[in-house]
Amino acid sequence: MTSRATLPTANKQNTENPHILAWVEEQAGLCQPDRIHWCDGSEAEKLALQEEAVAKGILIRLNQEKLPGCFYHRSNPNNVARVEPLTFLCTRHAEDAGPTNNWVDPKVMYAKLRALASGAMRGRTLYVVPYLMGPAGSPMTKVGVELTDSIYVVLNMRIMTCMGKVAWEHLGTSDDFSRGLHCLLDVHPDRRFICQFPQDNSVISVGSGYGGNALLGKKCLALRLGSWLGRDEGWMAEHMLLLGVEAPDSRKSFIAAAFPSQCGKTNFAMMVPPARYVGWRIWTVGDDIAWMRPDPDGRLWAINPEAGYFGVAPGTNGRTNPNAMRLTQRDTIFTNVALKLDSTV
Repeated sequence: MTSRATLPTANKQNTENPHILAWVEEQAGLCQPDRIHWCDGSEAEKLALQEEAVAKGILIRLNQEKLPGCFYHRSNPNNVARVEPLTFLCTRHAEDAGPTNNWVDPKVMYAKLRALASGAMRGRTLYVVPYLMGPAGSPMTKVGVELTDSIYVVLNMRIMTCMGKVAWEHLGTSDDFSRGLHCLLDVHPDRRFICQFPQDNSVISVGSGYGGNALLGKKCLALRLGSWLGRDEGWMAEHMLLLGVEAPDSRKSFIAAAFPSQCGKTNFAMMVPPARYVGWRIWTVGDDIAWMRPDPDGRLWAINPEAGYFGVAPGTNGRTNPNAMRLTQRDTIFTNVALKLDSTV
């Protein structure tokens, strides 16, 4: 294992948490990156990473007059969706993985993944991405740290989570954080695994740079690990939208609704009141994941652990979801969609 003193760095580490430093040292010794970049979540960092991604052909800058802050990304044709057959819950006992998940013994999977990750970041940069799932200061919020060699993942995590120093401030000196390691490898399906280790509060994902396979705060922490943590801590992580509704007389109600993937959660969550419902107001709390905790007095509280949107949106247009169309007019990363040449700079 590389000693901490000899780890190559691109910038100064921005935490003194000994648990973080020891874990990053261990993973860097395994993956052997050329350098380490400690993300701070700043606007200056975002702009620098965007410029680097454009220069390397990872992102295409779109017309900034029409789509300010927007970029286009193409993923490998073999890497355009979540891969459920290659997604595993690695618990000590198979029954703990549940009836709908794939299970592998954690010792077996750790050995396989460590072999794949060994030296996987040579010639690349390891980005340390600290993030919050949930709003800063909330007792329901969880801290995660993702180590990745993908600029695309870093820029997406900045949109999808509260990313940067705010996570270190929330964590303090605690060891209570989700550990996530993501290695692109050669993006070959034969070397692609997305593995959750609930008893270790950790995720290792290799061989994919797409969506929920690579953004380890989303499905991996918010749902798969979240279900385990919630069971142990007395709350629930559910695949649910959260919608707020305010009547003309100011009465407020909230709706939580669970639909399977691609069944309309996002469209429902971004609903616009019909014209005849004058005075009604609807707002989106969350469109995909809900963390819910009952109070001793019987009230049910819920948060959306995500800070942004990552959606597969076939058929989305100004008629089916006008709010989504407005939302994507700025500060959006478009992936695997049609590109009009006159939209580039």
